[in-house]
Amino acid sequence: MFRRVSEQFTAMFRRKAFLHWYTGEGMDEMEFTEAESNMNDLVSEYQQYQDASADEEGDYEYEEEEPQEV
Repeated sequence: MFRRVSEQFTAMFRRKAFLHWYTGEGMDEMEFTEAESNMNDLVSEYQQYQDASADEEGDYEYEEEEPQEV
């Protein structure tokens, strides 16, 4: 979800779509660049957690499949 929002934001920001509304109210263009960077960092962080949880799920599946001695 964040990745999609980031891609949409980047596409619109590159075209400077609607930017004049925000700069007219006192925002600086640098604030948008910083927000884009923060969003990309967030996407990367969530991707790391997703990858780690996928690795852990794989570990648990192998442990469950091992036969138990009686």
